[in-house]
Amino acid sequence: MNLLNDLTTDMLFWLCVLAFFICTCIAGWMLALKSESFFGDYEAVFKETTSTNLGDMFLFVDAQKLFVCNIIAIIMLPLMSLMLFDSLVIAIGVFLLTLFLPFKIYRGMRKRRLAKIEKQLPDALIMISGSLAAGGSLNAALDSVVRDQSPPISQEFMLFTREQRIGLEFEKSLRNMERRIPVADFLMFTSAMKISREVGGDLGTVLNTLAETLRRKATMEGKIESLTGQGKMQGIVMTGLPILLGLLLYALEPEAMSKLFTTPIGWGFVSVIFVMEVLGYFFIQKVTTIDV
Repeated sequence: MNLLNDLTTDMLFWLCVLAFFICTCIAGWMLALKSESFFGDYEAVFKETTSTNLGDMFLFVDAQKLFVCNIIAIIMLPLMSLMLFDSLVIAIGVFLLTLFLPFKIYRGMRKRRLAKIEKQLPDALIMISGSLAAGGSLNAALDSVVRDQSPPISQEFMLFTREQRIGLEFEKSLRNMERRIPVADFLMFTSAMKISREVGGDLGTVLNTLAETLRRKATMEGKIESLTGQGKMQGIVMTGLPILLGLLLYALEPEAMSKLFTTPIGWGFVSVIFVMEVLGYFFIQKVTTIDV
C-alpha cells in the first residue's frame, strides 16, 4: 500500500511538472508572438514618424539606422547604469530618460526651426513686396527669397516653388507649407496669398503692411521676454535649490539622508517633494509666459 501511495504521489508530482512546463511553453510562445507583433508595429511607426518629422525639417536620415541606434540605446544604457551604480532605481530612471529624450530633442529642434522661420519672415515679406512693386511676378518674387534668404525659410519657399513647377495646385502647396510651419504669423501670410489669388488686390502692399506688423510684434515680444526673464530664472533656481541642498546634505550626512530612500516614510516625503517641485516649476513658468 505504501509503495502504491508513493507511486501515485510521484506520478502526480511529475504530471504537475509536465503541466507547468507545457503552460510555460505556451505562455512563452504567445508572449513571443505578441512581442514580435508589437516590435514590428513599433518599428513601422518609428520609421514612418521619423521619416515624416525629420523630412519636414529637411533632415534626411536613414530611418533604419536611427531605429537601430534607438533600440541599442534603450537596452544598453540602462544595463550600463545598473552595472555602474548597482541601483535599480537609477537604471529605471536612465531607461525612462532614454525613452523620452529623443522626443524632447525633436521638439526642441522643431521649436528652434519654427522660431527662426518666424524671425526671418518679415524680411522675406519685404523682399516679396519689393519684387512685386518693381513689376515682377509672384514666382519671380518667391525665387528671389530662395536665392537671397538663408535656411530654413529659403528651403520652405524652394519646396513651394518646386511643387508649382511640377504642376501641383497653388492651394495644395500652401496647405503643405501650413502643415510644415504651423505658426500664426506664417498662416497670416498664406491667408493673404489665398485672398489675393481669389479676389485680387495689391498683394505687395498687403505683404508690406503685414511685415511691418510682424516687426512691431517681434519688438513687443522681445520686451516682454526681457521683463519676464528674471521670473523664469527664479523658477529654475527655486526648483534646483532643494535638489542641490539635498545632494549636499547627502554628502555630509549619508546615514541620516539614506532614510529618505530606504524607508516608506522617506519614500512618501520624496514623492511629496517631487510633486511640489514639479507643480511649483510649472506654475512659475505659466505665470511668466505671456502670449502676444
